[in-house]
Amino acid sequence: MQLILSHLRRCIEDYDMIQPGDRIAVGVSGGKDSLVLLKAMARLQKFYPVPFELHALTVHPGVPEMDFGPVAKLCEELDVPYHLIQTQIFDIIFNVRKEKNPCSMCAKMRRGAIHNAMAELGLNKIALGHHYDDAVETFFLSLFYEGRLSCFQPVTYLDRMGITQIRPLLYCGEGMVRGAAKRHNLPIVKNPCPADGHTRRQEVKELVAELSKTYPNLKNYVFGAMQRLPLPEWGPKEYRRRPLAEQPTKEEK
Repeated sequence: MQLILSHLRRCIEDYDMIQPGDRIAVGVSGGKDSLVLLKAMARLQKFYPVPFELHALTVHPGVPEMDFGPVAKLCEELDVPYHLIQTQIFDIIFNVRKEKNPCSMCAKMRRGAIHNAMAELGLNKIALGHHYDDAVETFFLSLFYEGRLSCFQPVTYLDRMGITQIRPLLYCGEGMVRGAAKRHNLPIVKNPCPADGHTRRQEVKELVAELSKTYPNLKNYVFGAMQRLPLPEWGPKEYRRRPLAEQPTKEEK
């Protein structure tokens, strides 16, 4: 977790993600990325020189077999207030609307539920678990399917809601995150969505993995290009050329 914390703090400082007095929600889906982010942010809070408040928010899609009890227990151990938002998103998307491409609608409904909860709780920022590999894959998704050079931003202000989205894990590779989740035995909640693993994002993930066999530095180059170009809001205060996520550490081997 020390390596995760190091990259997380550097990303936060490169993009001015946290200001004094921020009340930050961590969006906790139950997946490895959001749980690692939650644990890292809880640790950071204890020694970071900029004081901030931390909460955890989970949108329950309404699937009975999804048990977030272990996540609630983890939050209790971390001394982070936990808020479980009950919804019927799964039923609406798959049984009522019968969506053929459910991901966009699901994401929109989940965002709406989280933003409403944040307004009620008086939280002004939400930390999302997107990591280094997610950024590279999103760049290719935008290129292949929209014909645009684009990606989500490290920091995004939603003026209609008065909420700022931050992505502190952007300097952490997926392998690094997966290793941390396994070492700390985090309570991952299995996603029962029928679309899981059968999306355009999964196709791009597999393509990038295949291309990386021939071009080992592909992800490093794409991520660096987004910072150097830069894409909107991707230019950090101080660009650092040291590869961030591609070199495995001893504990990951």
